[in-house]
Amino acid sequence: MAFYLIGDIQGCDAALGRLLAEIGFSPSRDRLVLMGDLVNRGPDSAAVLRRVMALGGAAEAVLGNHDLHLLGVAVGARRASRKDTLAGVLSAPEQGALLDWLRQRPMALAERGVLMVHAGVLPSWTLDKTLQLAHELETVLRGPDWRGFLFEMYGDQPDRWSDSLSGSARLRVVVNALTRLRLCTADGRMEFERKGDPGSLDGRAAAAAGFMPWFDVPGRCTAGDVVAFGHWSTLGWQAERPDLISLDTGCVWGGCLSAVRLGRAAGERELIQVRCEQAQKPGKGA
Repeated sequence: MAFYLIGDIQGCDAALGRLLAEIGFSPSRDRLVLMGDLVNRGPDSAAVLRRVMALGGAAEAVLGNHDLHLLGVAVGARRASRKDTLAGVLSAPEQGALLDWLRQRPMALAERGVLMVHAGVLPSWTLDKTLQLAHELETVLRGPDWRGFLFEMYGDQPDRWSDSLSGSARLRVVVNALTRLRLCTADGRMEFERKGDPGSLDGRAAAAAGFMPWFDVPGRCTAGDVVAFGHWSTLGWQAERPDLISLDTGCVWGGCLSAVRLGRAAGERELIQVRCEQAQKPGKGA
């Protein structure tokens, strides 16, 4: 059995189809985990959801910020952006089934010695703590009050974790860390405006303000774990970091859709990519 991870698809179903063909993916034999942001900005989000759902138990996906945005728009908790391309899902005859499948997806997974999230992990969270907090959020999204929670989910505050947090404030920090995090301070205060790579002018400005990539925080509790994530298209593939598997390579912005095959030996990875014909200009919320 081959085990694959795939980065942010964002509605680029044609690229996903070509990538699955390129890796020779077999639902009867292989396992696939998607790093979130299955939908939005690309041309056919509904087709992506249908394709992944059809793979059954052979495929799983952690939820990303665009996936949660779709749920928020669907229930009226969030206004659709002019850049959104969610109409195909929202007008689909099986809209209810698509949304129900999406909200049943995990917020974090750990398999094959890899912790998988869409965006990042706060410095004070261990692998077990991350999975525990993800489960708290999953229970709400899968429960009867999921619509009400979406109305309370949005906002940048609190901007750091505390074990004393409760209710919607607690869950908001978990959502923001797992689906939006790129930069934070050494004590875990999150910053959401900057999204350039660490070596860019934007990244250098963030460093001057005391922010750094979440995975570079000294003493991070998951420093001994391998973490796979997407969300940061300007960061791209980080081949020199054995502790990271960064899989958002900007498919929807005209880059590549990337898959990694994890071998049975520790650290054994094979990168497989297809070019994406979709080309959009990156904007706020990407």
